[in-house]
Amino acid sequence: MEPALRELWAESRDLLGLPSSSQDATAVPRVSLPPTPLAFLRDHVSPGRPLLVSAAATRHWPAASLWPTASYLTDALRSTAVSLHLTPDGRADALASHPHPRRPGSSRCFASAHVRRVDFPTAVRLIRGSDPAAGLVAYAQQQDDCLRGEYAAVAGDVDAHVPWATEALGCLPEAVNLWIGNAHSVTSFHKDHYDNIYVVLSGEKHFLLLPPTEHHRLYVRDYPAARYVATEQSSEGGRQLRLKLEMEVPERIVPWSSVDPCPASPEELAVQASSFPLYFDGPAPIRCTVRAGEMLYLPSMWFHHVSQSPGPNGLTIAVNYWYDMQFDIKYAYFNFLRSLEINGCSSGKPDASEGDLEEKKD
Repeated sequence: MEPALRELWAESRDLLGLPSSSQDATAVPRVSLPPTPLAFLRDHVSPGRPLLVSAAATRHWPAASLWPTASYLTDALRSTAVSLHLTPDGRADALASHPHPRRPGSSRCFASAHVRRVDFPTAVRLIRGSDPAAGLVAYAQQQDDCLRGEYAAVAGDVDAHVPWATEALGCLPEAVNLWIGNAHSVTSFHKDHYDNIYVVLSGEKHFLLLPPTEHHRLYVRDYPAARYVATEQSSEGGRQLRLKLEMEVPERIVPWSSVDPCPASPEELAVQASSFPLYFDGPAPIRCTVRAGEMLYLPSMWFHHVSQSPGPNGLTIAVNYWYDMQFDIKYAYFNFLRSLEINGCSSGKPDASEGDLEEKKD
């Protein structure tokens, strides 16, 4: 079965005009001007092919010139309370070491951020000052249509929707979200049931992409859910926020990718490569950097891992438009594909190799 899967990976990339060799990891198709709705539907939505659009697409947005400045958003949102997501290491909605490692079962869990309501200037101060060495990384990543909710005061600085995408997809976006972070926030491999138009306005976003046909390469398995909780402790400088991971009660199970594509050391890379060979011994993920002003179209069900670099204002700022996906025959194909168990690569409980991985990392 594995040779057939590898042939599927190569053929699907070839049909999409995307690289399939281990060395050639370039090139999401790029256009200098926004496509027509017909071209976008024909060449990208229907086949499920990403697209990068140059900054010409956002040149008319007030946000393109205003948001990268040091003070505009802080002044505009000075009295606004926003939801700030806090983790010790910048990895929210990601796997973490289980807080009770002697318990039977997995030595890892799915960790969600601690969410705290703060005024926007405080949020920006905490984001700019984020540091894993201090055990606190802040990221504004509320994913509930927050631009039209919490951040409504500045929502008019961007288009309410992407006209050529709206016409091609036949609907308005279900949600428009604002993301503000710094270099320490990383989003682990996952997929969304939305067609996504992702727009960077300050700094850069660095994407690793895998098409839905490569589901088995990510070793999606079931993990118990946990959440960071905050306590305040006295220190020489006053009160300091500390985060502690606690398991959710009652237990909640989350299917999630087991693969860390960017291990921190050669030793960790060796363990990852041994534990998850279909990822590390396969076509390189497609790399795409989205710079300020640019738009990335990410088709629904594509797996993506995201890191970021801040702009001159010390922040990475982005807006994304989520358009509800069409549950068509491609969705049925994907469900059939992921139902196949290939060398323990279907969704299910973590196996012993993952326990070994955590022991070696510790």
